[in-house]
Amino acid sequence: MYPDSYKYTNDHEWFDPATGRMGVTDYAQKQLGDIVFLELPEVGKVVKKGDQLGTVESVKAVSEVFAPVSGTVTEVNSALTEKPEGINHDAHASWMVILKPSDPGELGDLLDATQYSGLTK
Repeated sequence: MYPDSYKYTNDHEWFDPATGRMGVTDYAQKQLGDIVFLELPEVGKVVKKGDQLGTVESVKAVSEVFAPVSGTVTEVNSALTEKPEGINHDAHASWMVILKPSDPGELGDLLDATQYSGLTK
């Protein structure tokens, strides 16, 4: 269910170390319900691991999205901000931003797919 090549946070974000793309997990989108609005950072924003990157608003709640690693936002998925419901259709393909990590060692702090799957049971 969770791609093996991705890394995961306890806050239900995924991060693809190969591309720098990140988003929210399938578990998160199911908890949120129908997503209606997405707020993302500007390209060039520098973040530390755990900083708020944006928000996801659903019919149920507004949730913060946190940086899985420290780095710089190099790209924002503007198509997703126009159609945020794409997250509900395929959360693991619906990337929000691309982060260029500034400390690759932080990847070791993230969960692998098996660990994350255990967290969501």
